[in-house]
Amino acid sequence: MAQRFLKVSVMLLVVLTMLAATGTTFASNDPAASVPVPVETAGHGDAHAVAPGPVSAVPESTTPWWIWPLALFVTTFILGILAVLGGVGGGVLFVPIVGGFFPFNIDFVRGAGLLVALAGALAAGPGLLKRNLASLRLALPVAVIASAAAIGGAMIGLALKPNVVNTLLGATILFIVVIMATAKKSDFPHVPKPDNLAQSLGIMGIYREESLGKDVEWTVHKTPMGLALFVVIGIMAGMFGLGAGWANVPVLNLLMGAPLKISVATSKFLLSITDTSAAWVYLNQGAVLPMIVVPSLVGIMLGSIIGVKILARSKPKAIKWMVIGLLLFAGLRSLLKGLEIWK
Repeated sequence: MAQRFLKVSVMLLVVLTMLAATGTTFASNDPAASVPVPVETAGHGDAHAVAPGPVSAVPESTTPWWIWPLALFVTTFILGILAVLGGVGGGVLFVPIVGGFFPFNIDFVRGAGLLVALAGALAAGPGLLKRNLASLRLALPVAVIASAAAIGGAMIGLALKPNVVNTLLGATILFIVVIMATAKKSDFPHVPKPDNLAQSLGIMGIYREESLGKDVEWTVHKTPMGLALFVVIGIMAGMFGLGAGWANVPVLNLLMGAPLKISVATSKFLLSITDTSAAWVYLNQGAVLPMIVVPSLVGIMLGSIIGVKILARSKPKAIKWMVIGLLLFAGLRSLLKGLEIWK
């Protein structure tokens, strides 16, 4: 217990140090852009002469710099708890809520959202592979296609205007709400026969199902259709910075016929590859801001630790509908913000 407390204390100290350093850097610069203003020079009538004094183009904010990172940390801490209890990725909650209710440019929010989803995937990936739940044979073909699509999606997203992105994001979140509310899951889908592509790629395996006390063999079918859908999923993941667990699992489980545990674990591992590809595009374009990313990552990680402890005592269905309601509200907010109805 003491060691865990010490680790958390050190982590918080590092975060506060980084935020203080970043804030000092920001505070040392004049936040108001100075622009020259054309004035008429006395005696010459020259309307193009430039006034020597700077004029503020944007009014200075009276809010201390540390307020928004602190609010972001508290918000993402709560989102981390809800993400675990609701069985969704942190990026799906992060982007619409932070993008809709914080005064940050949507590009910075999407860049941070990818890193939030990536952090959780990287933390879970090695353990899932070690337990033989995440399948490399299933993940790699999908990852190649989804990663390439995610890079294209990130480029498209950065090229679009913010109001267009918010409108499409809101529509996507509402679509995710429909999927979460209506989608069914199958622990062991029936696959009568693997298709030719699955046989050629060797997409099959065996894992230990502890609840049954036996080994379960599995394979997949409808592989070409599944790979085609992952093109769309990759584009959406890169464009909106959502991660893609909300779409990966239904395609792997319900369409391709992989067991539910294999689908969930492989989806988590997939995020570590797909989100990395898209994140590099945002990083290269300067859309990854430490003042947003650092408190978000720490808040999500600490919230997830607390969420795991609460999970054993919670009622999953109640939490699921709470998350759906939260996403519904955030999706409507993004949609109306993009349509400039609710600014």
